[in-house]
Amino acid sequence: MSTPPAADAPMTVPKFVRRKGGEPLCMLTAYDFPFAKLFDEAGVDALLVGDSMGTVLHGEPNTLGVTMDQMVYHARLVAKAAKRALVIADMPFMSYQADAADAVRNAGRLLKEAGVQAVKLEGGARSANMIAAVVQSDIPVMGHIGMTPQSVQAFGGFKVQRGEEKLVDDAKAVEEAGAFGIVLEGVPSDTARKITQAVSIPTIGIGAGTACDGQVLVWTDALGLTTEFQAKFVKRFAELRREAVEGVRRFCEEVRARSYPDADHSYQ
Repeated sequence: MSTPPAADAPMTVPKFVRRKGGEPLCMLTAYDFPFAKLFDEAGVDALLVGDSMGTVLHGEPNTLGVTMDQMVYHARLVAKAAKRALVIADMPFMSYQADAADAVRNAGRLLKEAGVQAVKLEGGARSANMIAAVVQSDIPVMGHIGMTPQSVQAFGGFKVQRGEEKLVDDAKAVEEAGAFGIVLEGVPSDTARKITQAVSIPTIGIGAGTACDGQVLVWTDALGLTTEFQAKFVKRFAELRREAVEGVRRFCEEVRARSYPDADHSYQ
């Protein structure tokens, strides 16, 4: 069993970049204090406060309804919990697409009000100007190309993206704009390998095969809380839902049988 990195050695953006081509980076989503604390203590390298909260926490069919205020609130909870993991927050839909000023202002809120270390923007070449403007304001940016969830309506659903030449060009545009890393989502393995070789910044895969410099998963998928359809790339590393349901069932049984609380769990 590997030993989590020391608590006094926090991950930083420069350290993250130096992991390119080295030990793979581990990233999970997080949306609240207790689970962010748990993941941080377990040794993840980065926590992504994802706009996936729209589907995971809010029960929506996609991420489009997530607001900046919601992102700031949840990102603040995660940032409070993290002692060593790098905390990255998603820029939600329409918080950066309109113009560079919006992008800088909203990214600044996530650093200033929530206390994260970096933000993530979706889109390749089309988002390069926004990425550059945010980076020029000394705000670290991670890119996100391939199956970008905020483009779900344009894509006609959540679909694997197979335009290899465009994807490589998008990755290069994101790097040239100043991003310190790129999430590759829903990309064929061979294409992800070519992208990883084509750029000098870390690639983080989600449904992008083995060649990336790291991997990210939505934590409820990875730990077995999700009951809905799961994509091919999802592996369940635990079955928390099954354990939780069983625990609540036992609680109800003991309360109804008046065996809880007993003397050991009562004040005398």
